[in-house]
Amino acid sequence: MTEDARTALESERARVRDQLAGLEREFASSVEAARNANADDEHDPEGATLAFERQHVAAHIGRVVDRLREIETALTRLDEGSYGICQRCGRQIPAGRLAARPSAATCVGCASPV
Repeated sequence: MTEDARTALESERARVRDQLAGLEREFASSVEAARNANADDEHDPEGATLAFERQHVAAHIGRVVDRLREIETALTRLDEGSYGICQRCGRQIPAGRLAARPSAATCVGCASPV
């Protein structure tokens, strides 16, 4: 299970890093587009759109960075021997949950809203 988990996590980490790189390029492109656009956002019909797009990409970058952090933390738990153990209740996380979400830090019961 450990090697399968490591393979899944490393594969997911590579995919998420690629996604992050693409989003960072998209953000840089939107910043450049805003720089080349009319500086009067208040009266420029494109100004609001560019700002919205930039904020949307920035928010998405934040979510992807959080996902990358989850994966890195799961790899650390794997190295420390605590992978697959719920961080809240200490019980084993079911294999099906780990197969679906290798970075899971909690069992289904602890992850579900009350």
